[in-house]
Amino acid sequence: MSSTANGKNGTWRNWGGNVSARPAREVTPASVDELAAAVRRAAEDGLRVKAVGAGHSFTSIAATDGVLIRPQLLTGIRDIDRENMTVTVEAGTPLKRLNVALAREGLSLTNMGDIMEQTVSGATSTGTHGTGRDSGSIAAQIKGLELVTADGSVLSCSEKENPEVFAAARVGLGALGIVTAITFAVEPVFLLTAREEPMPFDKVLSDFEELWAENEHFEFYWFPHTGSTNTKRNNRSAGPEKPVPQLKSWIEDEFLSNGVFQVANWVGRAVPATIPAIARISSKALSARTYTDIPYKVFTSPRRVRFVEMEYAVPRAAVVGALRELKAMVDRSGLRVSFPVEVRTAPADDIALSTASGRDSAYIAVHMFQGTPFQRYFTAAERIFTAHEGRPHWGKIHTRDAEYFSRVYPRFGEFTALRDRLDPDRRFQNDYLRRVLGA
Repeated sequence: MSSTANGKNGTWRNWGGNVSARPAREVTPASVDELAAAVRRAAEDGLRVKAVGAGHSFTSIAATDGVLIRPQLLTGIRDIDRENMTVTVEAGTPLKRLNVALAREGLSLTNMGDIMEQTVSGATSTGTHGTGRDSGSIAAQIKGLELVTADGSVLSCSEKENPEVFAAARVGLGALGIVTAITFAVEPVFLLTAREEPMPFDKVLSDFEELWAENEHFEFYWFPHTGSTNTKRNNRSAGPEKPVPQLKSWIEDEFLSNGVFQVANWVGRAVPATIPAIARISSKALSARTYTDIPYKVFTSPRRVRFVEMEYAVPRAAVVGALRELKAMVDRSGLRVSFPVEVRTAPADDIALSTASGRDSAYIAVHMFQGTPFQRYFTAAERIFTAHEGRPHWGKIHTRDAEYFSRVYPRFGEFTALRDRLDPDRRFQNDYLRRVLGA
């Protein structure tokens, strides 16, 4: 994956290709003890420390010029507790491997995002989420976690043990310590029936509350320069299992969503004037389909076309207005946008810096093809989102700072006070954290 450091000059790059860093040294610990020793050694050498996952963040949240910790040896399932229905995994485990391993054990997470390349700690620390009426982000499914703090000690936290750390560290931004293991709530594996179908943009917006209320998991993609969307409704099903046939799956998921889409984006990047016509074709390429399968095969899909992304959580009640403003802005701007806008929801949760903290939320994500100028589009979109007190995804592009976050997160001060206590010398600081949390 593109997040591996280039051996020749020791440069680390993220998946989107828009962030790079040159750490002083890299450490790949094989145990929690080795990781704790690496943190203590960094302190002796006066270096800052950052753990990096799969590099799927578009912000520089994992970048460091100090010690870069790679978690690829800290992987696998530590424990399955069938009585309490939890599973404890090492922090470097990719979501992809966790999903497959759980399915083999007849278990599943309740909800997940649509990409599964990330490590469990990277995904939860940045607040990665899917869509759900009643079930929240991946971090909202955490029952316990273990982290190495700045002095090299290992701290366990849950609702009962160190509850004030638990309230913040589930979406900890890498600011409170290095997560070494996570305990997730799991349930017996179940079936979901997915119904995917095109729907006019205006109809989705006028029916949004009903679509949200009637489905456990509702999301849609709007294609800029068109009045078309693709909607997805996922609901639990008694079966039988009816997966997408292999050839059809290859045509729709690999060929249309990845292969042809890649070529269309190359054409659009070379000749921006062609983008509206391509968007109209793209919005019609995927026809309606219904299938039933186990959760990770329904929730997740391969993403091989590289992009950069900005995503904001707005109060759910504000989403329809924000989308109308976004469409009006694109229509009058002369911008050429080849990637669909993705809209999802999450219920309020109780995690201090979760984007859904204390409020029912809807997410609006804007993307640009890797290598195309995104500044103008993202700046205009961000202006709309922040007017609705939007909270940006911690791992996606945004320009907000601590002053702004202290206004949109009621529990911001609780998080920064905890950071002062756990990391007084800012061992885990980097430029990004300085900006979003303050010095």
